[in-house]
Amino acid sequence: MRYNLSQDCFLKRLEKPAVYAVVTDDLYELDEESFAFLSACSSKVGCEAERSGFVDYCLAEGILTTERVTVRRPPLLESPVPSLRYLELQITERCNLRCAHCYIGSGSYELPVEKVEKVLREFESLQGLRVLITGGEPLIHSRFNEINGMLPGFSLRKVLFTNGIFLDRETVEGLNVDEVQISIDGLEAAHDSLRGPGTFRAAVGAIELCNASGMKVSVSTMVHPGNAADFDKLEKLLVDLGISDWTVDVPCVTGRLRDNPGVQMSPEAAGKYLRYGFGGGIHESPPGYACGLHLASVSADGRISRCTFYADRAAGTIEDGLKACWQKIPPVRLEELDCDCPHKESCRGGCRYRAELLGDGRGKDLFRCCLYDIMET
Repeated sequence: MRYNLSQDCFLKRLEKPAVYAVVTDDLYELDEESFAFLSACSSKVGCEAERSGFVDYCLAEGILTTERVTVRRPPLLESPVPSLRYLELQITERCNLRCAHCYIGSGSYELPVEKVEKVLREFESLQGLRVLITGGEPLIHSRFNEINGMLPGFSLRKVLFTNGIFLDRETVEGLNVDEVQISIDGLEAAHDSLRGPGTFRAAVGAIELCNASGMKVSVSTMVHPGNAADFDKLEKLLVDLGISDWTVDVPCVTGRLRDNPGVQMSPEAAGKYLRYGFGGGIHESPPGYACGLHLASVSADGRISRCTFYADRAAGTIEDGLKACWQKIPPVRLEELDCDCPHKESCRGGCRYRAELLGDGRGKDLFRCCLYDIMET
C-alpha cells in the first residue's frame, strides 16, 4: 500500500524529531526510525509500506493518508535549542477600541507586509509551530488582505487574535487562519465596562459567525473587578457556544491599566480566578524551566523580545534576524527563581513580568501563589 504524509501534517526537527498536525494542533514526538519513515511518506510519490501498528495509528490520527498529496514541504533544518515554537506577531498597534486594561496604550506602529513575510519565513525555517497574529486590532492593518493572502504559503498554525468587531460573514469566510481567538472579558456589563457599549454582543456574534463557518474559536479572558462574579456563568456560556479552549489571566499593570486603578486587582482578590479556563495551550515542555521557554514576540515596530511586555528590552529587530535574536534570549530556569513551593513545576513560576512588577523578576508571581493558596513571600 502507498501512503502519503497528510496535507496538514509537517515534520519538524525540534529537540526531538516530531510531526505536527496544523489543523488539530497536535505534536507527536518520534524516534529516528519513525521519522525516517514519515520523511519518505512526505515525498511527492509517497512511500510503500506494509500495514503495521504504527501505520494504523498514523492513519487513525490523520497523520497518513492513502490519497495523493500535493503541498509545499519546507526544509527540514535543526531547530535551535531551546526550540522556538510559538511566535506572537503584533502586526499593528492601532485599534478601534480603547480598553481600560490594554497594555499597549495608543500606539500607531504598523509592521510592513514585507517584514511580516520575512519573519514568518524565518520562523518556519526554525521549525516553528504556531503564530499568533495580534495587535492592537490586526484586522485594521492597512494591508491586512495581503497578509491574509500570504498565510497559506506557510506550514504553521495561524491564530488570529481579535476583539471580533470587524468579523462579518464575508471576512470570516475569507480568513486563511486555523483559529480565531476572541476576547470575552466577562458577561455583557463587565465586558462592555472595559471595551465599550455593544462590544460584548459583537464579540459573541463573531463567535457564532465563526462557528457557522466551521472556524475553530478560542476565547481569552482578563480578570478585573467587574467580572469577578461572572466566571461560573461565563464558563457555561462558552461551553454552550462550543468553545474548546478558554484562557484566563490577570492583566499586568502597564500601559493604559496604570491610569485605571479601578480596574486593577490585588493578588489576593484576582489569583483565585486563574483556576478557570480549559483546553490545550502549549505543548509539553521539558521540566525545569519557567514560562516562555519556546516563545518570542515581534512588536509592530519590528523589535524582537521574550514577549511583548519586554519589548523595551528587545534582543534585536527583524533586520537582525529572528534566529540571531532568539539566541540572545536565555531561557529562565526554575532553579534560578526564589520559588520553592511544591507546585513550582506545574506553575512554572507564573509570569516573570508580573513578578517583576511586584518587585522582583526572580521572585514570586503572587497571583499564582494565591491560585495555589500559598501566600508566603
